[in-house]
Amino acid sequence: MAHIHEKIDFVVEVFIVHKNKVLLRKHDKYKIWLSVGGHIELHEDPVEAAIREVKEEVGLDVELFFGDKNITYLDGFKSIPPPEFLGRHRINEAHEHIVFVYFAKSATDKLILSETEKTEECRWFSIEDLDNPEFGIKNNIKEYAKAALEKIKE
Repeated sequence: MAHIHEKIDFVVEVFIVHKNKVLLRKHDKYKIWLSVGGHIELHEDPVEAAIREVKEEVGLDVELFFGDKNITYLDGFKSIPPPEFLGRHRINEAHEHIVFVYFAKSATDKLILSETEKTEECRWFSIEDLDNPEFGIKNNIKEYAKAALEKIKE
């Protein structure tokens, strides 16, 4: 986990879709449902970080959704398609995250959870599940998850 500054870090969130369900992970520290994701390392771009974080945390190989955009290389310059959303949120009084929110597709729903990253619970949610008050999913997570399900239809 690379912290680039004591006040702010860049992170990725990935909303993964498989057969019209989206994967959410219960955060071990905050006990809330979130997407898969984490800090962007100093040697990575956001796309590389998104793919790595998904593999590390839940063992999935995913295809990020870019619509009609592609990663291109020209004269030593890597053009990276934008994320679906950009956000900024406070972690605590002294620290914030700039968040790159990506959508992705997985060919399987079989997870291989990390031995080093604690995961209290992972679950594939249908669009109906997201609105179930029993889960207490925060509105921003719910809206991103629904948007991922709308964009990636299977």
